[in-house]
Amino acid sequence: MKEYRKVAVGGTFDQLHSGHKALLGRAFEVGEKVVIGLTSDSFVAKLNKQHKTASYRDRQYDLEAYLAQQGWLDRAEIVPLEDSFGLTIKGRGLEAIIVSEETEQVAVSINQKRLSTGHKPLGIVTVCMVPAENHNPISTTRIRRGEIDRNGHMLQTSFR
Repeated sequence: MKEYRKVAVGGTFDQLHSGHKALLGRAFEVGEKVVIGLTSDSFVAKLNKQHKTASYRDRQYDLEAYLAQQGWLDRAEIVPLEDSFGLTIKGRGLEAIIVSEETEQVAVSINQKRLSTGHKPLGIVTVCMVPAENHNPISTTRIRRGEIDRNGHMLQTSFR
């Protein structure tokens, strides 16, 4: 029996890397059903990321392939994420939200908004950022810059 019946996790999940996998792993560890908010192309554009981002379709394909490989696909529901809140405000049956240290404040904001609309706050499960070989967090930005690979291995010595 899992800690929660239904949990939410969200992100762009571009260049699916070890940090994303740790976040998803924790979500499936504590939740029987996991709703994954996948940032839509229009929301990605509003985020003004410093790098190119793969299309929603490509990111969804990679995410589904990884979930299938882990045996989690049947417990997952992938939904487009159009803003920072997604289904977390009015989503039925959600009991917790899984976030990284970097996005923990978003979960706090979500709970404030839930309380103001008469909903129970969600449990917040925070996952530590996964460090690369140089001890800085693995991120899509660093991967896209060519500093590290998806497992956090250094690719350019100038960044050490």
